[in-house]
Amino acid sequence: MAMVASSSVPTAPSDRVPPYSEEAEKGVLGSILLDSVRVMDICIEHRLSEDSFYAPVHRTVYEAMLALHGQSRVIDVLTVSEQLKDFGKLESSGGMAALNQLIDSTPTAAHAEYYIDIVYQKHLLRRIITCARIAETECYAPVDSADQLLSTVEQSFLDINEQRYGTTTPWPVAVKETMAHVDMILETGKGISGLSTGFENLDRITMGLRAGEMIVLAARPSMGKTSLAMNIAENVALGKLDPDGKPHAVGIFSLEMSYDALAMRMLCSHAGVPSTKIQRGYVSNIDHGKLVQAASVLNKAPLFLDDTGGLDVLEVRARARRMRKKHNIELIVIDYLQLMHSKEYARQGRQIETSQISGNIKAMAKELRVPVLVLSQLSRAPEQRDAKSGKPKLSDLRDSGAIEQDADVVFMLRRPSRYPDDEQHDDRLLAIVDVAKHRNGPTGEVLLNFEEEYTRFRDRARGVDDFDAAGPEDE
Repeated sequence: MAMVASSSVPTAPSDRVPPYSEEAEKGVLGSILLDSVRVMDICIEHRLSEDSFYAPVHRTVYEAMLALHGQSRVIDVLTVSEQLKDFGKLESSGGMAALNQLIDSTPTAAHAEYYIDIVYQKHLLRRIITCARIAETECYAPVDSADQLLSTVEQSFLDINEQRYGTTTPWPVAVKETMAHVDMILETGKGISGLSTGFENLDRITMGLRAGEMIVLAARPSMGKTSLAMNIAENVALGKLDPDGKPHAVGIFSLEMSYDALAMRMLCSHAGVPSTKIQRGYVSNIDHGKLVQAASVLNKAPLFLDDTGGLDVLEVRARARRMRKKHNIELIVIDYLQLMHSKEYARQGRQIETSQISGNIKAMAKELRVPVLVLSQLSRAPEQRDAKSGKPKLSDLRDSGAIEQDADVVFMLRRPSRYPDDEQHDDRLLAIVDVAKHRNGPTGEVLLNFEEEYTRFRDRARGVDDFDAAGPEDE
């Protein structure tokens, strides 16, 4: 449900004029005519568009100036008037006399940044008013879900906030923060720059799960991708392999399994007790003791689970945002991407819808500055291409190539024991995690053991295989 201004949006009462400053708008345009190179750069930096101007004439003149700037042409009274003539709007804009009046009404271009800020602030207020009116209109219209509308409204205001200027980080600050990060890595001696997955072999290639990254864990059905994701979530929440043993809060969005099913799986995995024993109603005293001990440990883990099914991607972003703020979440896990949807793009085909979902997940990772581990299905292509081993490729990611493009890291999980003709079929424990994409590091295969009865992965004695010495990918 996109909140876009339209003719159906209620207008301001006739006695109330939307916020704007005619003097500041004239000051900006006059300053451009006096010192176009410097002032246009400031306008672009502040993301001023023609919509930033309220008066239609000012909007048209600035549109002409933007066109000239885009063509790297000189901006003065003569060139702007010619551009307006090309638009067929010279007379309606007041002609050259109006342009000369802009210069006469501007004492100096030295105050241009001040004028620009006023225009920007007034435009921001108008956008807020528009969003609020659209929200009011939508509230009176029939809606399927008030929660969905709330998420859409929240996102519309956040979109305004994200588009504000001033997000540039000064270079010295970036260098200082980077060096502090380097010192931390060297101090720990672990070579990990992000959250440890809890698997040494996997950390050796990934160097940890890093803030702002979208990590995709993909596999065919019944390979254990949910188990691996939950193992990683548990390891992060308990601080396993963390240099300081520090627990990190994890937010989990389970669109497939209920919270009690996930809790049962994690409890049995940690305790080393097959869930089938519990389902059959037979648990020995020893196993019961293991479960009690595991429950005591997991009860303290900072894990936060949302098992609402069929979530829209904007709802996920809104919930993750609140989760991050309330619980200081440091890792988000989504199980799984193909169960999410986007109401805004649902009618445009699954491929376009999936592209939008993937893009939103990546944007969420950057916005919240946390790693997002999202599970994804693979198409049937691996079996059709190679029935012997079923080895997947990046192109097998289901529904959209955008997933491969948006992801910073892609794990592709497979188990040779699932393929009778695989040469490693008899190794019932072997699980292979192919780090098929790693935007900021090497790729290669990681070997793990998968204890299926406990839905538990463990490090394998043999570590990294076929290590890609070429290092980070070139994109």
